[in-house]
Order: sequence, then structure tokens, then C-alpha cells
Amino acid sequence: MQQAVSDLPAGIDAQVSPEGRLELLSQEEVNRLRDASRTRMYDLLWRCSFAVLNSGSDIDDTKLLLERARNFDIQVLQRERGIKLQLTNAPAQAFVDGEMIRGIRDHLFAVLRDIVYVSTEIEGSDRFSLEEPRGVTNAVFHILRNAQVLRPQLYPDLVVCWGGHSIGREEYDYTKEIGYALGLRELNICTGCGPGAMKGPMKGATIAHAKQRISEGRYLGITEPGIIAAEAPNPIVNDLVIMPDIEKRLEAFARVGHGFIVFPGGVGTAEEILYLLGILLHPDNADMPFPLVLTGPPESAEYFHRIDRFIGRALGEEARQRYRIIIDDPEAVAGEMRDGMVAVREYRKAHQDAFYFNWRLHIEPDFQETFTPNHENMAGLALHRDQPAHQLAANLRRAFSGIVAGNVKEEGIRAIEEHGHFEIHGDPEIMSMLDELLASFADQGRMKLPGTEYVPCYRIVS
Repeated sequence: MQQAVSDLPAGIDAQVSPEGRLELLSQEEVNRLRDASRTRMYDLLWRCSFAVLNSGSDIDDTKLLLERARNFDIQVLQRERGIKLQLTNAPAQAFVDGEMIRGIRDHLFAVLRDIVYVSTEIEGSDRFSLEEPRGVTNAVFHILRNAQVLRPQLYPDLVVCWGGHSIGREEYDYTKEIGYALGLRELNICTGCGPGAMKGPMKGATIAHAKQRISEGRYLGITEPGIIAAEAPNPIVNDLVIMPDIEKRLEAFARVGHGFIVFPGGVGTAEEILYLLGILLHPDNADMPFPLVLTGPPESAEYFHRIDRFIGRALGEEARQRYRIIIDDPEAVAGEMRDGMVAVREYRKAHQDAFYFNWRLHIEPDFQETFTPNHENMAGLALHRDQPAHQLAANLRRAFSGIVAGNVKEEGIRAIEEHGHFEIHGDPEIMSMLDELLASFADQGRMKLPGTEYVPCYRIVS
């Protein structure tokens, strides 16, 4: 049973300083963040900070989480040696003996760093043309570089692990086994930073890295403001980046990752799969090594069978050739990633491309343009076969993105409450396949956290 807002334990008031390199803000930036009228910049800081401090929450309803935050406040204080954050009524679970947990403090200042940088240097500047593909990619690069997560001296070794935050114990344990097998091969982990399939690989890799005496293992988490409250950063993440929106978050994964593993999940995971396949189906990317494995324990076989069937029927056999499905074999998955790293390294050396950022990967504007999941946009999606497969993948990705918003994001939940279900229109065959896939997710409990009743936010219209 969900805890009532009025029943929450008392929060903690505290002043928090960053460790190491102090964050430097101009007086104008501080004033914008302190604006009591809640400008967009301050509102992002407020909601993302509460999400970080509330790490470990047992609910994934962003609207409810933010209602819990109604008495929480955060202010930026300018001091002679740098800045401090003044927290009022912060969640007590972020503290031990009155001191904020260091990992949470690092995540808190990562939020501040990225929100200020995006607001002032990306959106508030004419340096980047966000209407052009090259400008979007440059913006993604600069956000990652400012966060100091691009490592130019390293050979390819970063495995992006995707999967659901709402998974069963068998699937979660399997993600840890995969992370352990990757860590023994001295590979590093990047995820969406939340719980479930995002936490498991990192947890497994930490043990393997310790065995290999790797003291600087990388556990990179990439998120965005719309999802961070529902999928707050897990405590293992030691590099956190907040991208401006889901499209730039997905591009960041595609550009920094060297290999990709997909665990069982729900609509968010399906969105990620369709994003990658849509990119890889473009002719310009046909010859690029891009290791992609879908994997899970025996209990997940049916999930991947349905995903594979949907992809084959909707996008064709060429799409199915871009990934492997490996069930219940962590060693085989890790071996596939290890061999894939060699192929990626040789390809990028041959084409004089950076190891740390995949500049050669061609991404069409359909995958970069920000999609607002409202009723009009959802109803207007072009879900028909009279278009190239990569464009159909882009539109299917948008459909899944809208369902994610309706399930867990504040603006999506409020839109559903006000106007009713999102309606998704398209060719009867595609609609039938989509309805079948989504129903299977609901039947398997993949739409919400365990113990939470799922009420669909969408209606399929042939």
C-alpha cells in the first residue's frame, strides 16, 4: 500500500558543499536558480534534486513522488569559497548520522552542473543549432564532455545495459551475473542509472572489478528530467549525467557505448530497442560494427520471443539480423561483448574515428527531434508500412515513448487524467501486433512496479 503524503517521516534541513573541485556559478546563474517564482531552470533543479535524494523509493509514479516533495526546497547559496546548497525538508534516507551520503551528494551536484550547463550554454546560447542534426550531436557531445565522462585514452570497453526497472528476482539476479562476467573481462558499465536491470549489472561488475583489482571501474548513469523521479540513480553510479530530454539521452547512449545488452523490460525497453534498430537500419550504418545482444534467464524466453516476433513482422528480417538473442548464458554474452570491442576498435582505427564518441554513426532527424507525448501527437503518428523501415521504427519508438510518459512521467499522467487515454492509430496489421505486444507486457507485470495495479494509459485504434 502506498504511503500517504501526510504520513511521511520528517525531513532534514542541511547545507551541503561539493567535494573536490568546487562548482563555480556566476551571480546571474545563482539568481536564476534562487528565483522564488520557479523558473524552468529552478523547477528542474528542484524536481531532479528531490529524485536524487529520494533514491530507493518503492514507487514509480512521478506525479505522486513530486506531491511528496511539496514541503521540500532547495536554494543555491553563494559563498566566499564557492557555493552551497541549502536543503529544507530533504528525505531522511539520504543521510547517515546527520551527514549526507557521499554518493548522493555527488549525484546532487551532478544535477546542478548539468542543469546549469544545459540552460546557459546549450539552450541559452546560439552556439548550437538544435534544429539541425549536426547541432544536436554537438550539443550531446558538449554536455558529456562538460560532465567529464568522455575518456580519450581508453580502448573501447563501455557496455550499455538496458532493461526494465520493474523486473522479477530471477531476472534481476541474472543481470548481476552478466555484470559480473563483464567485469571479469575488465569491461565497464553504462545504464539508465535506475533500479532493476539498470542496477544489477553495476552491482555484479563491482565484485568482478574488485577481484581484478580494478579500483576505478566506471558505472556511468545517463538520465533525463522526465524519468529521473521514477528511476532515481542507484547508489553504485559513480558518473551521473542528466540530458535535456529522452531523445538526447538515447543519442548519448548510442554515441558513448561500444556494445549494448538488453535485458527484459517493458515499453521503455522496447522504445530503446526500436531506437537502436531504427538507426542501424539506415544504409549509412550498414557496415558499422555495433554489438547488440538481447538476453535474460529462462523465465524471460517468452518476453524475447514476443519482441523478436514483433520486430520481424513490423520491420523485417534485416532488423532481426542486427542483434543476437542469448538465453541463460552469461559467459556467451560477455564473450560476445569482448569480441565486439575488438571489432569496434579496429573499425574506428581504420576510419580514424574517436574511441570515446561515435561520430560516424548516422542518426536521422526523426530520432533527434523532441517528441512531446500529448494526445494530438500520439494520435497523429504515422504507423503504416508506406515508409522505409527505419522511419517506421522512429514512429513506433515515439509511440512507446508516449506510453512511458503516460505510465510514469508527471506531464503524461496529468494529460491522461485530464483528457483520457492516448489513442494510437495505424494500419490494422501493425495495430494488432502492437496491441498483442503491449498486452503481453501487462500480463507479465512489466508496466509498473510489482504490487502496483496497471491501468492502461492508451487505446489502440485500427
